[in-house]
Amino acid sequence: MHKVQIGNASIEIIKGNIVNQEVDIIVNAANNNFWMGGGVAGEIKKVGGKIIEEEAIEKGPVNPGKVIVTEAGELKNKKIIHAAVMGQDLKTNEILIKEATINTLKKAEEIRVTSLAFPAFGTGVGGFNLYKCAEIMLNLTIDFLLKSKFVNVVKFVLFSEKAYNIFLEELDNFFHEK
Repeated sequence: MHKVQIGNASIEIIKGNIVNQEVDIIVNAANNNFWMGGGVAGEIKKVGGKIIEEEAIEKGPVNPGKVIVTEAGELKNKKIIHAAVMGQDLKTNEILIKEATINTLKKAEEIRVTSLAFPAFGTGVGGFNLYKCAEIMLNLTIDFLLKSKFVNVVKFVLFSEKAYNIFLEELDNFFHEK
């Protein structure tokens, strides 16, 4: 785990499983119909229960880039934000990752969440570049945390060693380029 202070808030980079994080909300990298197959979504459904997917599907579909909130089933978190980072073609891009990240952070602030955990958006089935994902998500989150009234802890929980190292490298780059 690596932690940096951003104003009164913090960002943590963690290698692990997002469903084990002690935060108010975990974020699901979803398709816009919210069916939960593999990857992060599959793990959330496996641990938290099919009820999460059923509620999410009832609230969809939405345009890619948008978010919805569901209960967390058997998970210890209060709720789940499902961010539609891709459509039914299961492809994503820089614009959708930016929109999904911003909309997730805005929704967390709107519902007065203090802590949340993100996966790396679109880098699994979506095939998006890990370096670009880390750059986008970290930059947007840092900018957001400098203005946030409620959100004060954002964790990026990466399952693979490779993703973990890339997010650490991009976070380091952010502070050395400023």
